[in-house]
Amino acid sequence: MKPAEIPGVPSGIDDQLTSEGIEALYPPQAEAVEAGLTEGHSLVASVPTASGKTLIAELAMLSAIKQGGKALYIVPLRALASEKKAEFERWQAHGITVGVSTGNYESSGEWLSSRDIIVATSEKVDSLVRNNAGWIDQLSCVVADEVHLVDDKNRGPTLEVTLAKLRRINPGLQVVALSATVGNATEIAEWLDAELVHSEWRPIDLRMGVHFGSAINFDDGSQREVPVERSQRKTEALVDDTLEEGGSTLVFVNSRRNAESAAKRQAGVVRRRVDSDEQAELEALADEIRGVSETETSEDLADCVEGGAAFHHAGLASEHRSLIEAAFRDRLLKVICATPTLAAGVNTPSRRVIVRDWRRYDSEFGGMKPLDVLEIHQMCGRAGRPGLDPYGEAVLLAKNAETMDELFERYIWADPEPVRSKLAAEPALRTHLLATISSGFANSREELLEFLEATLYATQTGQDGRLETVTETVLAYLEANEFIEREGKTIRATAIGHTVSRLYLDPMSAAEIIDGLRYAEDTRGEASTANQPTQREKRKRPAAGDDTEPEGFVSASELQAASESNEETTEKPETDSETDGDDPARPTPLGLYHLVSRTPDMYELYLKSGDRETYTEQCYEHESEFLGRVPSEYEEVEFESWLSALKTASLLENWASEVDEDRITERYGVGPGDIRGKVETAEWLLGAAEQLAGELGLSSRVAVREAKKRIEYGVREELIDLAGVRNVGRKRARRLFEAGIKSRAELREADKTVVLGALRGREKTAEKILQNVGREDPSMDDVEPVELETKAVATTENSEADLEEDTTDGQSSLGDF
Repeated sequence: MKPAEIPGVPSGIDDQLTSEGIEALYPPQAEAVEAGLTEGHSLVASVPTASGKTLIAELAMLSAIKQGGKALYIVPLRALASEKKAEFERWQAHGITVGVSTGNYESSGEWLSSRDIIVATSEKVDSLVRNNAGWIDQLSCVVADEVHLVDDKNRGPTLEVTLAKLRRINPGLQVVALSATVGNATEIAEWLDAELVHSEWRPIDLRMGVHFGSAINFDDGSQREVPVERSQRKTEALVDDTLEEGGSTLVFVNSRRNAESAAKRQAGVVRRRVDSDEQAELEALADEIRGVSETETSEDLADCVEGGAAFHHAGLASEHRSLIEAAFRDRLLKVICATPTLAAGVNTPSRRVIVRDWRRYDSEFGGMKPLDVLEIHQMCGRAGRPGLDPYGEAVLLAKNAETMDELFERYIWADPEPVRSKLAAEPALRTHLLATISSGFANSREELLEFLEATLYATQTGQDGRLETVTETVLAYLEANEFIEREGKTIRATAIGHTVSRLYLDPMSAAEIIDGLRYAEDTRGEASTANQPTQREKRKRPAAGDDTEPEGFVSASELQAASESNEETTEKPETDSETDGDDPARPTPLGLYHLVSRTPDMYELYLKSGDRETYTEQCYEHESEFLGRVPSEYEEVEFESWLSALKTASLLENWASEVDEDRITERYGVGPGDIRGKVETAEWLLGAAEQLAGELGLSSRVAVREAKKRIEYGVREELIDLAGVRNVGRKRARRLFEAGIKSRAELREADKTVVLGALRGREKTAEKILQNVGREDPSMDDVEPVELETKAVATTENSEADLEEDTTDGQSSLGDF
């Protein structure tokens, strides 16, 4: 099918496709059009990576827009949202407007109503529905990218429920679901009332095989000789072989530490094959990476990049990951050694994919567990992209013939597992049932069950009464915590329930926060909550009339496995909680950080060897600050969770006390990306706590707001005002403060020579800051900086070296280290 033969799309689209080199649609694309894609028919496209899924989505959206509708493209990752927005903007010449929205879950995003195509994460779309975005009912086409992720226990239920709600709001909605790896695509199509296009066709060949001995043995029976020298490892030999033909390689390993060590080795392989021009570009890229953060992780990554290789994992800052991904797409970087997160949809094509590790540690399994077929196939699908590679190869590694046979049986010749709904898990149900009631989708138990019947879970469960039992258990929890109320058959959300849903909180997080804030309020006069059940005790209580939880009901604790890979540390963290000691009834920052750290919405840091003793001591030293009863040491699970939250809170306290980022990463065994993730989550949860305190009329609201501001800017209390000025950030705020400039008002009127001296003579930076604070004449022409003595903040352990100026003109509060 030629572009001119595609029905239903705006005029001129065919000419643009032709100008882009598309003379004919790929077979799966043509099959989708023939199945009614551009005529409003819903479709599940289960086709391989690089086989044209994105154009299938674009044709559906463009045809919907031609009919006067609006299109929504749902992605699993924020990074993928930005990538897709940039890709769709090529249609702007035809009057198509594109918007992207991934954050601020309290916003209704009304500005998006003027856009034809909206790109958003499933969480953002869910929040838009909760906040009654007026344009949602104007949607005529929704695309769900990577639809197999409904199988993910954390994010899957949100995608599943969101699709069900959108279909209910817009009964004629066209749904286009995309995936390269769905083992039960027919079942997914039946759930969505959609046509199925299933194809194994690829524009270039992808061969999958296993390296054993001195050769790759492929699934088609062929072999490729790749000998391994005595001084080499298999991965190095395969990377060198790829470089010999001018290709790039993705290496998947099972941990952050393995990704970093593998990248260092591969840099030694690549460095020998980099020319002088490439070397200069790599050194410039390495300088950019060092500028992202002053941490050992940043330095190690930059060292690898200078050799033409890189590592990629969740511990990197988002700026790190963006730089690495772009350089790999441009083929400047030749090798990336990554954890499986890189296979989640971000466009990173390579000539060869090496799956070095096909097992990873699983705490529930109790050891090293083989990866799912679906996950391995996602990795392998990264190999070979049209226009970049003549072919693609995906290779697993075997030490003996027996393992090679196992890998062929387990992965190469196997089909992906069926996608299964995870909606019955407690955190998912309590969150989405409250949202469904709060947004008016259901006002009775019967209406709730009717809505849930439209989910994939209802399609797949074969147990009579299972849905009713699980629903009743969750409703009892929501009612016990005063998020809903029942009157006869009618169920409605309370005022606080509406707030919790709008804030996009897990109801258990909200209950934990409310309990903690009320505990602080009660302890002003007397410890009147001593005999009241805590949130953790409430969790243990079965629903009225039930002696046990229903079979298969997944508890919150089972879903709180953290993704951080923390190194061993026994160093005792410092806090500055004594700054609030003048008011014993006022919640301290540490107490508030601990409160939000023990909610299900915050992934707690693991306790490593030696941590239990360290944080037990800290626990008893700061016991009076905690907003809740400290569990007994004999309550082992509860007490360990309490200490894990304390470790997380200590990290946040260090950040808010201006401790250097590199010191935090070393102390807690985390990466810069982990710090930023924790800080962003804490900022969101504290913002929610502030609103809850206000709605409940609690006096702790001011303390919560100040703790939030300190987290937002990463500063002690006295710097909050200064750090809020754009381009100032935490380090510059400290230097200005030590120069005698202690507020925005003082900065606006300050002597320019003092300002320039505090900012280390950086004229452009000084002019920007003065302009942002409202100075009428911010120019630094002919201004000579006053030399100022740099002081360290005594309680933060920062030395003068820690306070050295960074080399960037702009600073964000989270990226200013």
